[in-house]
Amino acid sequence: MNNLSTYLKEEKEAKRKGGLYHKTQVNLAYNSNKIEGSKLTEEQTRYIFETRTIGFKDQEAVPVDDIIETSNHFVAFDYLLDTIDEAFSNTVIKEFHRILKTGTSDAAKNWFNVGDWKKLPNEVGGTETTLPQNVEKEMNKLNDWYNSVNRHCGLDPQSPEYSKFLLENIVEYHYRFEKIHPFQDGNGRVGRLIIFRECLKNGIVPFIIDDNHKQFYYRGLKEFENARGYLMDTCLSAQDTYTEWIKYFYGGLSGEREYEKQ
Repeated sequence: MNNLSTYLKEEKEAKRKGGLYHKTQVNLAYNSNKIEGSKLTEEQTRYIFETRTIGFKDQEAVPVDDIIETSNHFVAFDYLLDTIDEAFSNTVIKEFHRILKTGTSDAAKNWFNVGDWKKLPNEVGGTETTLPQNVEKEMNKLNDWYNSVNRHCGLDPQSPEYSKFLLENIVEYHYRFEKIHPFQDGNGRVGRLIIFRECLKNGIVPFIIDDNHKQFYYRGLKEFENARGYLMDTCLSAQDTYTEWIKYFYGGLSGEREYEKQ
């Protein structure tokens, strides 16, 4: 699994079509944007990635922002790969947001603050989130927790227990990030890019939350504090799907969750 990021980078640089990099770009952009309400179909998303054009023939018209944000998502994933060896930080998080929102109608709004923390209070699913004046402090606390707990867990980095521990922390980070909701909009897409990045960086099978499982995903986030198993199960199911992709494209590169064999 430690070689996966290298393989994805090589496919990116070679501009290889039909490989795992290609499949990941299309599926991650399509599903992450679809969860947030994008009108683009998976086929339209693939068409944009492959041709960099928007000739959808007789298909239903879609908002310009959906097209821009899909194209931006491809750039954000390339940034993810290009900076995979850099330390995880607010700088990386803000750059994800800047890339995703550049050129959209939101970017023309002075109060939107593309590439930086929100200026105005917001809610998610009717639930209050962290106030703008507290976001920097809360994000620093969250990042400090994440980096510290992974370094000082006392587990053997080569053990299955360590992989399980890391994955659980990545999922918990996602929940806490979405609870803070640091940006005016785009938090879900940034959060899911972070999940993929941190799994890939730590030698864990990454995964893509499928729009078909959106309600399970939302339920997992909503009930995480009382029943974190809902979100974990959704993520593990998505991880199984990506494992099969890895086996198909790379054969000998094992993507199994070894810790589940214990």
